[in-house]
Amino acid sequence: MERKWWTLIAVSVAIFMLLLDITVVNVALPDIQSSLGSSFSDLQWVVNAYSLTLAAFLLTAGAVADLVGRRRVFVIGLIVFTASSAACGLAGSPLELNLFRAVQGTGGAMMFATSLALIASAFHGKERGIAFGVYGGVIGAAVAVGPVVGGLITAGIGWEWIFFINVPIGIGAVMLTLSQVEESRDPDARGVDWIGLVTFSGSLFLLVFALVQGNEKGWGSTEILSFLIASAVLFVVFIFAERAQSRPMLDLTLFRRRAFTGASIVAFCVSASMFSMFLYLTLYIQDVLGYGPLAAGVRFLPVTLLSFAVAPISGRLSVRLPIRLLLGAGLLLVAVGLVAMTAVDASSGWTTLIPGFVLAGAGIGLINPPLASTAVGVVHHSRSGMASGINNTFRQVGIATGIAGLGAIFQHQVTVKTTAALNTTPAGQEAIAATHGGLAPDLVSGAVGHIAKSLPAPAQSALLHAYRVGFTDAFTTILLIAALIAFLGSILAVLLVRSSDFVASGEAPGGGEGQGEGTMPAVAAG
Repeated sequence: MERKWWTLIAVSVAIFMLLLDITVVNVALPDIQSSLGSSFSDLQWVVNAYSLTLAAFLLTAGAVADLVGRRRVFVIGLIVFTASSAACGLAGSPLELNLFRAVQGTGGAMMFATSLALIASAFHGKERGIAFGVYGGVIGAAVAVGPVVGGLITAGIGWEWIFFINVPIGIGAVMLTLSQVEESRDPDARGVDWIGLVTFSGSLFLLVFALVQGNEKGWGSTEILSFLIASAVLFVVFIFAERAQSRPMLDLTLFRRRAFTGASIVAFCVSASMFSMFLYLTLYIQDVLGYGPLAAGVRFLPVTLLSFAVAPISGRLSVRLPIRLLLGAGLLLVAVGLVAMTAVDASSGWTTLIPGFVLAGAGIGLINPPLASTAVGVVHHSRSGMASGINNTFRQVGIATGIAGLGAIFQHQVTVKTTAALNTTPAGQEAIAATHGGLAPDLVSGAVGHIAKSLPAPAQSALLHAYRVGFTDAFTTILLIAALIAFLGSILAVLLVRSSDFVASGEAPGGGEGQGEGTMPAVAAG
């Protein structure tokens, strides 16, 4: 077999492992909480620690790879990801797990930033389109089967193995890359934008940290206000620093094209709405409805499989219909799907979610291919790497801020609503008295069932019922907020994305190499 096909195999295996690790984590969260005694904030950081470092280092990793060699950075990313995966599985506390998840994100950023460039340097002409198609299919498959695989592993041999399984795969991918993949670099590379890296990552971290800790510390507290102000200041410094450089980490001139701005907004909105809700959907299905990790993973299939099935159809439609209509319609379907999920109440079963899952899954599938081609199709081909990196960065920022922001609202609402429901009955008041009013930390961490076992039967029943009422009320609140984000994204997509902005290579917006190159950022956040 020619070396270029080994390159495709090595890159696809590595990215499949990386994306699978993102999607399998969701269904393992309740088991992680039970095993490590994680708080609700800890569970948020299991996802956010990864998303933050991936977003922060993605563009920098690409610049470093252009300078020192893409294969070298890809291999270093594989090693970092593999080693940190083993450390995640061995973690004995929530803090250890989240720190190693952050390290995983840096490894993931190195792999993401170089994967498409390695394929592009190995393939040319029509074969490049085939290679990108295979690569995109592998990514879609990883996203589609991730929840079920995560459920199987977590239920069968423990949550630790969703990380341990990466070790032999990662070692094999490193060996294959070193033996078969050729090195490449950019002869015009000028180095790393350290000011941009520090200010961007610092601003993002402080914002997310403030959102996650706001309820606990107090939104008007000096600590939270200081974090929010510092985040804003660092972001302003980042903007000025990027504008002052000839080769910035994030080229702000790209946003002069309305379509590129629109694509970035769509990437942010689909992540801040639907993808951020996966954490809370998992908690609902497992903590409230009582399903195990495998059963929960199976119940996510209407979303993941439908998005996988609709994506090729959307890709074909993108050469016939205006891109803005596909993006707008996709986000509108996501918004309507999220609204449909608000039909849940304290007595609902999981089937109440199915209509919303179907609509949202179809919407995600409709968005992915045209979003990918838009991100790289409205810039000159020499800027396609940065363009796809920016699009993927917006996705990860959307996940991190979406989970944190929705979580702040959810954490407050579930406490208020559950306490209100408890106060309506004598047995509920007895439950509050028995816990000395200290229920708040347990209401959002999945520990209510454990607390209920220590109560008398009437108080136990009242607590469990009130928890379902409080959880579903809070859940529907953040579903509506997520739906509003998706709806606003839909409007902006229609207003900003214009066919006249597609200038990259003379290809139609949905076809040619531009479409293939865009497959990675389109689904990476899944």
